[in-house]
Amino acid sequence: MRNVCVLGLGYIGLPTASVLATRGCSVLGVDVSPQVLAVVGSGRAHVAEPDLDVLVRAAVGSGNLRVAPTPAPAEVFIIAVPTPFRDGPGGSRTPDLSFVEAAARSLASVVADGNLVILESTSPVGTTEKVRAWVEEGLAAAGRRVSGLLYAHCPERVLPGQVLRELVTNDRICGGLTPEASARARDLYAGFCTARIFLTDARTAELAKLAENAYRDVNIAYANELAAVCERVGVDVWELIALANRHPRVNILRPGPGVGGHCVAVDPWFIVDAAPDRTPLIRAARAVNDGRPAAVASRVLEGLAPGATVACLGLAFKPDVDDLRESPAVIVAARLADAGCRVLAVEPHARELPEVLRGRAELVKLEDALARADAFALLVDHRAFAGLRLSDLRGRPFTDTRGMVRS
Repeated sequence: MRNVCVLGLGYIGLPTASVLATRGCSVLGVDVSPQVLAVVGSGRAHVAEPDLDVLVRAAVGSGNLRVAPTPAPAEVFIIAVPTPFRDGPGGSRTPDLSFVEAAARSLASVVADGNLVILESTSPVGTTEKVRAWVEEGLAAAGRRVSGLLYAHCPERVLPGQVLRELVTNDRICGGLTPEASARARDLYAGFCTARIFLTDARTAELAKLAENAYRDVNIAYANELAAVCERVGVDVWELIALANRHPRVNILRPGPGVGGHCVAVDPWFIVDAAPDRTPLIRAARAVNDGRPAAVASRVLEGLAPGATVACLGLAFKPDVDDLRESPAVIVAARLADAGCRVLAVEPHARELPEVLRGRAELVKLEDALARADAFALLVDHRAFAGLRLSDLRGRPFTDTRGMVRS
């Protein structure tokens, strides 16, 4: 049985730890949050993801998944902690690797000869080398001599709402600081990944994940810019895109209120930070998508009386998840509140409002919003809104950023 220590029990770490545990590995899940440890330790998931609760229950019930606030000796260590960004000058963003550094340094007291350290957190190019340096600095400070440590970057490539399926069925990249590290990482993921596993070096693996999300961001920016043009010239953007996509080599994405989540809205900045003078297109796409929530809020406010009640349908960054990180819908709602609107937030996947909206908006059900609102903004195409019809709005102003309500 392979012993694995997973540092970070969030949206990626918890599913990964649970999958490994149900495939026969002995897994220790580490997190700095006592609340997370209590929930997971009781056999429950603290994040909303289809079937994850069942998997965590099985993993903990089998005895293969345990939790602790600090790491313990293992054969493999997987770092799956957040990698946010800090605001920089001129609207730029710089990577915040403090969580990765803390996790790496915490390993110095427990690693042993020949252990494998895997960085799963999406990271700027060169971070795996920094992980090695932080571990080695910790070893030196502790007076410990450990040889043959291996390091690799193996980024996740999963979609929220489909994490458990895609952890198993998506192709995987294993990029080691050495070929041996790549091969050892492949052997671990081959225990549950049914797709192809590609070996490369760490820097290529790091940039591959960033490139994937920056590609999405650029394409979404084109759709959002096209939507802005359509609004100016009086063209239905949804009809336009449907017709343009009839071309065999055209596939324009759907516009929206912006880009959110912890990947597509963040990762392009890691590329910009690495080469700011060589990334004008990526930077421009970020500007388009970051500017979209303000443009949507302005559209919603057009013609509304001061203090109007506006229902914001959806707050999550994508459909049918509870993840509000970097959500453009939240930004739109906050801007409406800033403008003096009474905001009714309809988010079927949230039990409470995000901090930026607390005391400034009211979390309500769709039926309540339909009864009380003066205007509506559909910001997320949750399945819960699929039955909504224009007739339900009784002629009240309606902004549909997702093209969901067509009749």
